[in-house]
Order: sequence, then C-alpha cells, then structure tokens
Amino acid sequence: MKIVFMGTPDFAVVPLERLVADGHDVVGVFTQADKPKGRHMTLTPPPVKVAAEAHGIPVYQPTSLKHGEAMPILEELRPDLIVVAAYGMILRSDVLHFPKYGCINVHASLLPKYRGAAPINQVILNGEPETGVTTMQMDEGLDTGDMLLSRAIPIGEDETAGELFDRLAALGGDVLSETLDLLEKGELHPVQQDDSQMTYAGMLSKADSPVDWTRSAQDIHNQIRGLNPWPTASTTLAGKPFKLHASRKVAAPAAAPADAKAGQIVTGKDALYVRCGDGNYLQLTEVQPLGSRKMAAADYLRGHPIAPGTCFDNP
Repeated sequence: MKIVFMGTPDFAVVPLERLVADGHDVVGVFTQADKPKGRHMTLTPPPVKVAAEAHGIPVYQPTSLKHGEAMPILEELRPDLIVVAAYGMILRSDVLHFPKYGCINVHASLLPKYRGAAPINQVILNGEPETGVTTMQMDEGLDTGDMLLSRAIPIGEDETAGELFDRLAALGGDVLSETLDLLEKGELHPVQQDDSQMTYAGMLSKADSPVDWTRSAQDIHNQIRGLNPWPTASTTLAGKPFKLHASRKVAAPAAAPADAKAGQIVTGKDALYVRCGDGNYLQLTEVQPLGSRKMAAADYLRGHPIAPGTCFDNP
C-alpha cells in the first residue's frame, strides 16, 4: 500500500517508524516548516523530518494547506492512504477524499473525549485515571471522524504529561499497525462517535502556568504534572518566578503549623512541602528558581534556606 504520512513532533515519529518497519511503501512525508529554537534561535527541523530523511523518504513542508498546496504533490505521489499523526494543519476536503482509503488519524485520546490539540496534557490536568489512542477515519470536523480502533492504558498517580506522551506514542504505533492490518484484510468496522460524550482539549499556553495555592492538593498536583515539560507550572517566591516540575501528595509533615496558610512552605530534612487550600500538602520534588537550572528540591534547599512562615505568592 502506498502511503503518505503527515506529522510533526516526536509523538508522530513512532507511527512513521512503525509504517516503515511493517513494510508499507511510504512515498512521501508532509511536516511543518523548520523553526528557530534555543537561545541562538537555530533553525531546527521537526522530528518527523529527521526520521523521514533517515529513511530516504521525500519530505514536503508547505507553509499552509489553505490554498491547495498539497494537491499537486499528492497527484504526483498517488497514495492509497494518508496517515496523519499530530501534523498541526487542517486538511482540506480535497485532500481528505483524494486517496482510495481516505485519511486515517492517530489521536492520543479515547475519542470522543479530548478532541483537540492537547489531549495528553488535559487528561492529566483533569485527573483522569486512564487514556489511550484512537485511530479514526478523518472527515472535515475536528477529530470527529468515525472511530476505527481504540486502546486504553492507565495513568500513573505521579505520571507527567511528558512520560505519558512517550507511552502513548508507542501505543499509537501499535494501534496504527493493527488498524492497517485490518484495513488490508477488509475487516475494519468504523463506529460513529457519540457527540454527546465529546470533550475538548484546547491548546496550552503560559497563561495556564500560575498555581493558585487555594486549590486542592490534588488539583495542583495534576497541574504540575500535566504541564510538564511545557509550559510548566509556576509560582512566585518573594516576587520572583519559581517553576514547579514535579510533586507528590503526602501527609502533613511533622513540622507543619496548625494555622498554616494556603501556599505556606514547610521544610523538613531535605524536603520542601506546601500547604494547599484544602488543608492537604504537596511535596515539591523538582523545582527551578529564576536564573537556575531544574534541580531536586533538596539541592535547592541546601543553597536557599527558607524561613518559617514563608509563603508562595498566589496569582
């Protein structure tokens, strides 16, 4: 089967690699344009481009698909199927219906829940116990097409979005492989999504980062792990930005005062605890003060003793 693949970030690399490993004829890869990154704004190719070039697959990087830029390329490649995974561009109707088998998307949620751009982060932010991967037959809507296969996995209590991202990418490769095997056998049975069960996972921004310490410990824990590695939960200490990379829920430390306020810091032996709005505590395990690298909280405390009664600021 001749396949065109469309994807951009690391999540999409695993499905692309699986297509190659399964022996499919990947005749072209569409990905987004190279972008400047890092302190020196070095022009950097997306991970899918790097993977495609390593396999000698032609790469196409149109800056937009709004005006039919993809069609001349597809007419030359003549794919039987287009596979999409986190491409980041909307496909026009003519692209969706061009291949014999249409377009199949690999989506990192259990549809119809968490349609949209950031399903991996949002399931953690919302404290979901499980998530998964769904392959679907794409249509003109946003993640609204008929479902083909779904596979679920549990989410760890302290698992971050970055860690879950890696597990779902691997699962996505497996689910895609099984989907295409069934497609070639004529044994796929598409199922229409129940729109009444739909939820949406919008794009994240740095506006999601500030922590409100009056919220519950569970909510804040979900925020810290759901925004790791980006855009990262944050607070301020003495008016200076302070990033929070990892935490865990704990019992109240022995040194905790009975009248502690929301956001108040309690230190123990190489440990940094914070009282939350529901009276429960979080232990911050990885932090990053302004102008420093990410570090274990214990390392931070050795160089930055915190006076009793000190509080993180609320937004």
